[in-house]
Amino acid sequence: MADRYLRLTTTAPGRLLTRRLGLPQPTELRRWSARQPELPGEPLHLTAGTSDLDLTRTGLTFAGTSDRPAAVVLDATGVRDVETLAEVHAALHPVVRSVAASGRVLVLGAPLDPADHHQAAAQQALEGFTRSLGKEIGRGRTVNLVRLTDAAAAGSTLRFLLSPKSAYVSGQVIEVGPGEPALPADRDLPLAGRTALVTGAARGIGEAVAETLARDGARVVVLDTPAAGQETARVAERLGGSALTLDITAADAGERIAAALPDGLDVLVHNAGVTRDRRLVNMPADRWSSVLEVNLASVLRTTDALLGSGTLRPGGRIVATASIAGLAGNAGQTNYGASKAGVVGLVRSLAPRALARHGVTVNAVAPGFIETRMTAAVPLLIREAGRRMNSLAQGGLPADVAETTAWLAHPASGAVNGQVVRVCGQSLLGA
Repeated sequence: MADRYLRLTTTAPGRLLTRRLGLPQPTELRRWSARQPELPGEPLHLTAGTSDLDLTRTGLTFAGTSDRPAAVVLDATGVRDVETLAEVHAALHPVVRSVAASGRVLVLGAPLDPADHHQAAAQQALEGFTRSLGKEIGRGRTVNLVRLTDAAAAGSTLRFLLSPKSAYVSGQVIEVGPGEPALPADRDLPLAGRTALVTGAARGIGEAVAETLARDGARVVVLDTPAAGQETARVAERLGGSALTLDITAADAGERIAAALPDGLDVLVHNAGVTRDRRLVNMPADRWSSVLEVNLASVLRTTDALLGSGTLRPGGRIVATASIAGLAGNAGQTNYGASKAGVVGLVRSLAPRALARHGVTVNAVAPGFIETRMTAAVPLLIREAGRRMNSLAQGGLPADVAETTAWLAHPASGAVNGQVVRVCGQSLLGA
């Protein structure tokens, strides 16, 4: 459903009216397109503290000066105490207002040093700074913090966050470990030669994920229920992939997926999910169990089966779909919130072991209010509240979740592991 309020605020009368009434004034976001795949110009590079981070190893080029930058990268890895925190203010204070609409501010921080509580305090302060700046900067601009030790390993993450692909990702703290990135032969087709399976891919977010992975060169297997067989086949045909229909909650679903992929799998996207909303006092047991079975139990079973059988090849990626409902909670969704919080627990526990034993990373995306057929059916006032209660004052699109998933699936994102990235426009609910 079209966001008529957003369209209104793009007109001169709409801007005047909303300004006088003190209403939100969202800016139409600049998203990725084949015609405009990058933000204009090189990002402005600033430094706070003394840093030895070699950003040339990211493969990005940076500008020394710019009157109206589309992006600003502040290297704050050398901030070690309250005194050098002042350099964060000194660096960004003069330029924040000049950042272009739908621009980016990216702060680079260091891991917290458990042996130096002054450094840990100063680096943790960057998180509060970043989240707060994201809530006040406005005009469709985003602010994120990346903690890193190795610039080369963070290249794919910085490219994503400095691109139109991250339009609805703001206020996030992403940790990138060390390691040498597996650079694809073709930057425009990073998933060429790789096979990706997306569950719940016949429509909505799942369809957008499948489409984006196919755009990036993957051979996509589109999985959905037998009841959605025709839609599944249509999506697979359009993307040049293959269709697989089965009940993901079946005890042998993992084995059947493995049998359908005798040559192995490189990217597994757990997107299938259902809602059965009702307040706990009115929720029968079947509404609880059906949501937990689809959203969590099936994810656990199929992941175990595909890792155990060796179907997921070394260098593989698992991306699960959580939700801000699992992080912040939501009235009437104790079942859904529990299932999505369970996905977060799965990611955080499995990620280090899956990487060590199988060479596979495990991450999650946590969507906020995304414009889908499901949210279009939400009552008007609740829908409008969902759209406006984030720093960007608008709903996200399925493509926003898909682009974040594609970044996590990228061959050069191997140092990103165990992360839960909210795609919510920096929702004002929860952390």
